[in-house]
Amino acid sequence: MQPSDRASAPSHDERLTAPGQWWLFAALLGLSGGLVVMPLGAVPMLGGVIAAGALASICVSSYGSARVRVVAGSLVAGDARIPVEALGEPEVLDAEEARAWRTHKADPRAFMVLRSYIPGAVRVEVTDPADPTPYVYLSTRDPEALAGALRRAREAAVRG
Repeated sequence: MQPSDRASAPSHDERLTAPGQWWLFAALLGLSGGLVVMPLGAVPMLGGVIAAGALASICVSSYGSARVRVVAGSLVAGDARIPVEALGEPEVLDAEEARAWRTHKADPRAFMVLRSYIPGAVRVEVTDPADPTPYVYLSTRDPEALAGALRRAREAAVRG
C-alpha cells in the first residue's frame, strides 16, 4: 500500500442499513399489492406482487443506503463532505442522550444524518465561523469508533 493510498483509505466507513424487520414489511406490502388486484386475475395479481414489492424494497433500500465515513481529512455523511478542520471535539451520545438531541435539544439549523432505529450517535460542533450550522448529528452503531476516527483525522490534519 502506498502512503497516498493510506491517506485516502477510510478510517471509518459505516452504512446505516435498515433493520431486517423493514424488509419483512416490504415483502408484506408486496403481498398486499397482489391481494388488491387479485379480483382481476392471476396475471394482474402477480404483477401487483412484483410492482408493490419492488417499490417497497426500493424505498427501504434507499433509506438504508446512507453512509458515514471519515476519509482523506473529511467527514462524509450522506451528501455532505466536511473538512475535519471545521469540526470540534466529537461527543459520543448514549441512547438516551441521542434521543434528546433528536427531539427537544435539536437545533433546526443542525445537519443530521438521523436514523431513529439506530440508538447511538455522535454530535460534533461545527467550529467554522462562516458556517451557520451549529453541529453535526450522526447516527451510528459504533459511536466510539466514529469519534476516535474523527479525533485521529483532526490530529493528522493539525500535524500535516
